[in-house]
Amino acid sequence: MHSIPSKGRPYNDILEEMESFRQKDVNYHEGRTWSLVYHLNNEHTDFLKQAHGLYFSENALNPMAFKSLKRFEHEVIRMTANLLHGDENVVGTMTSGGTESCLLPVLTYRELAKRKKRFGSFYPEMIAPESIHVAWEKGAKYFGVKMVSIPLQENYQVDLNALIKKINKNTIMIVASAPSYPHGVIDPIEKLGQIAVDHKIPFHVDSCLGGFMLPFIEMEGYKVTPFDFRVPGVTSISADVHKYGFAAKGASTVLYRNMDYLKHQFFIHQDWPGGVFASPALLGTRPGGAIAAAWAALNAIGMDGYRKIAGTIMETTKILIDGINGIEGLKVMGKPAMSVFAFTSTYREVNIFAVGDQMEKRGWHVDRLQRPEGLHAMVTPSHQQVTEKYLEDLKVSVEIVRLDPKLGAKGNAAMYGMIAKVPFRKLIKKEVLKMMEKMYGPECEMPLDEPGKESLPIKVVVKILNKINWLRKK
Repeated sequence: MHSIPSKGRPYNDILEEMESFRQKDVNYHEGRTWSLVYHLNNEHTDFLKQAHGLYFSENALNPMAFKSLKRFEHEVIRMTANLLHGDENVVGTMTSGGTESCLLPVLTYRELAKRKKRFGSFYPEMIAPESIHVAWEKGAKYFGVKMVSIPLQENYQVDLNALIKKINKNTIMIVASAPSYPHGVIDPIEKLGQIAVDHKIPFHVDSCLGGFMLPFIEMEGYKVTPFDFRVPGVTSISADVHKYGFAAKGASTVLYRNMDYLKHQFFIHQDWPGGVFASPALLGTRPGGAIAAAWAALNAIGMDGYRKIAGTIMETTKILIDGINGIEGLKVMGKPAMSVFAFTSTYREVNIFAVGDQMEKRGWHVDRLQRPEGLHAMVTPSHQQVTEKYLEDLKVSVEIVRLDPKLGAKGNAAMYGMIAKVPFRKLIKKEVLKMMEKMYGPECEMPLDEPGKESLPIKVVVKILNKINWLRKK
């Protein structure tokens, strides 16, 4: 469809057609996906739709016009602050998702540093582990801050000695994960907090993934190292309500220890012909439905409900981790703190990406990691019903790849394997940019596998390899 239809169509016809388009999407209702969707159950989803629908047209741009939305936002922030052991001075805003909750602290601490540095040149830098979510790289790029990446130790936590050496007069903030997305490991937050205090540097904890999970598993008796406002030196935290808070997308929070930090996030322009404009976060128009549904989710589930959900998820996670470690040739990376983990192959002849291909043939949507190579999983309540089947299929997939190592040179396994090992990393960025230009260009060429036709990702790999060969010949 390239133009708006000349005549409108019946609602039911359009909805039926939209439903048909979903047939090729990943199946999250049956626990076949291990990322992207945090589905509690159909009853809860229907409830969220109703709560969202009540505020479908409302706009949180103007809190004076829709006071109910401001109340919802305020109470979500207070509930989140209380959950993360913040005192009455903790403040914050709701955002459209984890990425916005990562972008905003970069802006905030850059502006804070700029206010303090009245004289001389200003070249802001931020320090983060290599495992920090890629949204922080985006924030660094968007706001002109240099990202200083710190290597990881063997336990997948950030190397503190290496981090300390990178602190200088341009450092505007330190960021760490609780837990990291790739490996599910919590960085040494207490030690980092002390470093931040000693050097008088703001310290943000990215708990977008764990903010609505770690507190509840701690209540259930699991050991969780302190990561929140209990730690001196932590000046801000991000936590997504639409992940393990089981709210509607997109709803996240960013919290600051007090207003001395948050005020630098605000945008105010007093001379616009349209009137004085004030905005607390990145967006102007702020959809009311997501804010309302987040408030509704927290009230509907309650502390007891979240604890019960966390317990179920952690029991399922233990079964999965024990089962994966029990499969000859596989090993879970590090010691995951919660329900997010990755695993890799311990046998040379078992290509982990080929195992991923075999799992996808069996109907599982699998995410891949690079450096080191591995497969990734985020456990939700939906996975309780499929744990046995997943482990059974995983064991079969490993055996198939072990018996036929050549599978590592075929399909997606070859693509991911080659990309992970390409020495000239900027070539990947250049070719992926071209791929995105095609996906978002006039013809919208999607990277779908079609019989007799190479997918765009495969074409990208081929181009990269050809260019590397050309460079080597030169």
